[in-house]
Amino acid sequence: QVQLVESGGGLVHSGGSLRVSCAASGRTFGSYAMGWFRQAPMKEREFVAAISWIGGSTYYADSVKGRFTISRDNAKDTVYLYLQMNSLKPEDTAVYYCAAASFYTRVKQFGGVDYWGKGTLVTVSS
Repeated sequence: QVQLVESGGGLVHSGGSLRVSCAASGRTFGSYAMGWFRQAPMKEREFVAAISWIGGSTYYADSVKGRFTISRDNAKDTVYLYLQMNSLKPEDTAVYYCAAASFYTRVKQFGGVDYWGKGTLVTVSS
């Protein structure tokens, strides 16, 4: 059974830091590119960050570049995906979704994602 389970969301003050995590299992996610998307209230889901299957390449949306860091740990049966978020702003408030795709170029696009998590809510207060 495929599972992508996010955790680590919560409430943080503007300027603070938070790390969200995702545990992916049920497929050989070690060979999948992984990424993070987010969806704010009344807005479309948008790309945040991507990482290649062995972590050698990363890519960020301009809005988070220099503040967020994506990383992964390819354990034997479960892949752990992380998003370290620093210097958080109120506009970063959203539900953050873990994503997996068979190709690195596809995980940067909403329509290219093969598997989604259910999301974790991050709220940044001003």
